[in-house]
Formats: sequence, C-alpha cells, structure tokens
Amino acid sequence: MQIPPVGTRVMIRHRLPAGSVPPLTDVIGQLLQTEPTLAVRTKRGDVVAVPVDAVVVIKALTAVPVRTADIRHLEHAAALAWPGVEQEWVGGWFCRFGHGSTRRANSAVPLDFSVSTDLAAVADWYATRSAAPLLSLPDRLFRVPTDAPTAAENLVMACDLEQGLVAGDVMLAPRPDDDWLRIYHREVPVDVLTAVVDGSVIFATVPDAAVARAAVTEAPDGMRWLGLSALKVADEHRRRGYARTVCTALLRWGANHGARRAYTQVLDDNSSAIALFESMGFSLHHRSRYVTLDRPTIRY
Repeated sequence: MQIPPVGTRVMIRHRLPAGSVPPLTDVIGQLLQTEPTLAVRTKRGDVVAVPVDAVVVIKALTAVPVRTADIRHLEHAAALAWPGVEQEWVGGWFCRFGHGSTRRANSAVPLDFSVSTDLAAVADWYATRSAAPLLSLPDRLFRVPTDAPTAAENLVMACDLEQGLVAGDVMLAPRPDDDWLRIYHREVPVDVLTAVVDGSVIFATVPDAAVARAAVTEAPDGMRWLGLSALKVADEHRRRGYARTVCTALLRWGANHGARRAYTQVLDDNSSAIALFESMGFSLHHRSRYVTLDRPTIRY
C-alpha cells in the first residue's frame, strides 16, 4: 500500500474496532501525518486518526476547487502582509510602493470587485513616485491580455495550521537584527521588511544558519492568515533541515497568534522550495504573475 505525501487530499476506507456496525467507514480530507498513525483533517476541521494497519483503501484525490472569492481573500491578506511603505486604493487596485525594492512591495493588486480596467490612474500613481507601474495579477481577479508579457510566475501555496511550541533553537524578534540581515543578504530596506497593515510581523533566525519572515493579517471574510516570506539559508548550511526548522517555528508562532491558515509564494521554477513546502503540508491554492503597464496600452 502506497501512502500519498503529507498535504494530499485523500479518501481512506478503514476498519472500525471489532464488533462495530458497519465494520468499515470512510474519511475524506487533507493528510496531515503518516506516522505513527495517519491523521486526516476533514472539511469540518476535525482531525481523524487512522491506524495504518486498519487501512483497507487509501486514494489520492484532486484538490478541492478554489473559489474566486477565496483567491481574493487570500490575496487581500497577503497584500496587507507585504504592503511597502506607502499604500493607496486607486480604482479598486491596492497600490503599494516600497522604494522600488521587491516586486511585491511595488505593485498594484486588483482586490476590489469593481476594479477598473482603465489603468491610467494606477500608472499616474506610480509615475509620481518615479516608479514603473507594475501589476500583480492573481488567477481570475483580472483578465491578463493574451499579448501582455508576464514575469515571475508564482505558485501561491496554502495549508492549515496547528498550535504548538516554537523550537528553542529558533530566535524570534519583531525586527531583523544584523545577523538576520547578513544571512538574508538582499538589499531590502528595513522599513519595507517590517511594514504590515493591521497585523503583526515577526522575524525568525537560526543563528548563523537561516532566516525567514512571517506576518499575520486578516482577510475580508475574517480568516486570519500567516504569510511566510524572506526564507534564506546560508550557503554553508544548506541541506541540513534549517529551512524546515525556521518555517515550522513561524507556522507555530502564527497559529499561537490566531492564524488558522498559512500561505507562501514560490517562483514556479523553484523546485526545491516547492518540494519543501509540499512536504510540510502546503498545496497549490492559485497562481499569480506580474505585468508591467505599457503606457500606450493603458486600458486592459
């Protein structure tokens, strides 16, 4: 019997204790663990434990279809978690500016239902800041013209959270210190890294080895999300489990601070990061990409 990887949506038919009527039952949900017993989170949020030796059939199922509203809600929480140093709503677009550092902090996201297709005002908003007008376009929230060149295709991956203790070898702080910045080794201003709207942010460090950032923000439907970002392992410490250690600490921190689900954004060609997050229970929620506005073609 081959057991699917953690994070897979599964159907398990298993034997009940002797004398039960009926003798078999089924459980459908997300596989949370495979040892020492199988653990499945159902649609209702219940966690069902199934002994491996009681399993009769286990099947991997396709993921539950993601609604457009769910994409909008997650993207809203994500925009608040990485908002740059300036933000403004322009025609239904959430515009962000972060000194030109990182695409995410310097792009406009179509978060309102009545988002405008006339993008002149968005282009002007960025022009006044001497920045190129960049759009962040998640699946289904805005039609991408077929001839528009896209960049940085991202997988937005999500998982459920469970509370737990944060490992003692991971240091958490509300701001990145010199060791964190040295390991991260990207020229992102501290005010961009620490920015969050209506939420909280935390920085995790395994001294001299690995760092990551997380923020808890709330979506319009009330769901509190933890967003993982800025994950980096020092070259000399790779393939030693530090990425998993630092991410696990942040996931537990988020759950302990009221987040029920987590997400991360991974470039679609980063196979090692995708494999890591899949092994931690993340699965594809939707995709997103960036488009630079071409001023002569300002209406999309």
